[in-house]
Amino acid sequence: MSISVKNLSRHYDKQKAVDSISFEARPGRILGFLGPNGAGKSTTMRMLTGYLEPTSGTAAIAGKNILTEAIAAKRQIGYLPENTPLYADMYVKEFLTFVGQTYGLSHLAARVDEVVKMVGLTPEQHKKIGMLSKGYRQRVGLAQAIIHNPEVLILDEPTSGLDPNQLVDIRLLIKSLGAAKTVVISTHIMQEVEAICDDIIIINKGKIVANDSLEGIKKTYGGLSLEDIFRKLTA
Repeated sequence: MSISVKNLSRHYDKQKAVDSISFEARPGRILGFLGPNGAGKSTTMRMLTGYLEPTSGTAAIAGKNILTEAIAAKRQIGYLPENTPLYADMYVKEFLTFVGQTYGLSHLAARVDEVVKMVGLTPEQHKKIGMLSKGYRQRVGLAQAIIHNPEVLILDEPTSGLDPNQLVDIRLLIKSLGAAKTVVISTHIMQEVEAICDDIIIINKGKIVANDSLEGIKKTYGGLSLEDIFRKLTA
């Protein structure tokens, strides 16, 4: 498994933001990680990427423990946080070159060109990031997440604030990336989940309340829409 989580918890004083959750994510499948605001989604993603230390439990990325083998694990992770941290005064290719240098990539110029084309940044590649629309900034965020060709992609609200045309483009890109990688995507948009996800986890109040394939979870709940299932499990 590319991601293996066992009894993972994060507590803040008496509040259990994430409460002993366990799950796995496999290569070639896109996992939708769903839950209402405050359910523990972003906290879980931050623990998976090593940004936040768990109170207890373990998480492994490509067989590497995110705490005890942090560097090796993080080399296999591409992370797009909800509010993508970008350097607005840097040019697109300058920024991607900078990110690639931090990974020590060889043939970096060719890889930057490849990723720019892959995420549809070619028309904007010579602009400063601060001049880009939100949709193109989101593409830069995806580009920095995949520049080092990681095994695992963790995407927190990757389509937030995009217009319908941008949504379609980014969904297609994520779907294509998911064919060869393990992708975990957090979103509130149920149509998006149904369009691109193979597996579903729903978390509520820090606990997993559903973990199945998209088809399996719909079958379990008698063909209800995913939105109705979500409401039933989290209301």
